[in-house]
Amino acid sequence: MASFTAKDVAALREKTNAGMMDCKKALTEADGDMDKAIDFLREKGLAAQAKKSGRIAAEGVVQTYTDEAANVSVVVEVNSETDFVAKNDTFRSLVLGVAKTIAEQNPASVEALQDMTMSGKDETVAAAFQEAVLSIGENMKIRRFERVTGHTATYVHGGGAVGVIVMFDTDDATAATAEFKEMGKDVAMQVAAMSPQYLDPASVPADVLEHEKGIMIAQMKEDPKMANKPEAVLEKIVVGKIGKFYKEVCLLDQQYVKDGDMDVKGYVASVAKKLGADIKVTGFIRYAKGEGLQKKEENFADEIAKMVK
Repeated sequence: MASFTAKDVAALREKTNAGMMDCKKALTEADGDMDKAIDFLREKGLAAQAKKSGRIAAEGVVQTYTDEAANVSVVVEVNSETDFVAKNDTFRSLVLGVAKTIAEQNPASVEALQDMTMSGKDETVAAAFQEAVLSIGENMKIRRFERVTGHTATYVHGGGAVGVIVMFDTDDATAATAEFKEMGKDVAMQVAAMSPQYLDPASVPADVLEHEKGIMIAQMKEDPKMANKPEAVLEKIVVGKIGKFYKEVCLLDQQYVKDGDMDVKGYVASVAKKLGADIKVTGFIRYAKGEGLQKKEENFADEIAKMVK
């Protein structure tokens, strides 16, 4: 008997938009393994590529901060027990202070950050959090952060639901222009909205690419019109399908959301041409609040309390 519950079936349906009975069959075939069940549905042509994360259970906020003078940008996620506290001005101020501390002092880890003096204060980050817990009456925890140097653009969506940093290679004069800043924000908004997994086709790991090819071949074998074609023919068709895969998961190959007639790299190139400059997107960071902290029916407040202890 496969080990899965009705909630697992519902979660799979949410991830894939496949029918309830198809999801149940997929989980049965995969012996309850969610990733294998997603592959089963895709191979049968019953689901598109599933999003990297499903329903978000954690509360809190993702914050970005840029110190333009130092050319440093930060994205940080701080979790709280409730959404109500995440909207609290004291909590928001605390998170911004954490982001500034990361920018100024470049901690190596969340643990190292705890012992640093909070930006603009005489107390440590850990002490500031203890004080906030007593004031607000709710536990909270710094979950993760990233700090980058160089020319960047940042964007926060949904009041802290998603935070993005996009990194660029260009000269200082170009980075200071209003046109570059607008383009950078547009690209960061693209990352927030379309959730790309990779920068460009060259960034896609070989094993991921081979996995996708395997899914595509399995899909074609499920199609009566394609099933009897030689493997060599199927391989050639897959080459064409890979281009579509890149357009879904690679930022620079995605259709630009503000102008469907061009892709993101085309949009960046158009701004570079207008400015007479070289502009290259070199990477991006996208944090979604609570990403990877999905729970079944656990008490998230208890979880945060355990983490704090």
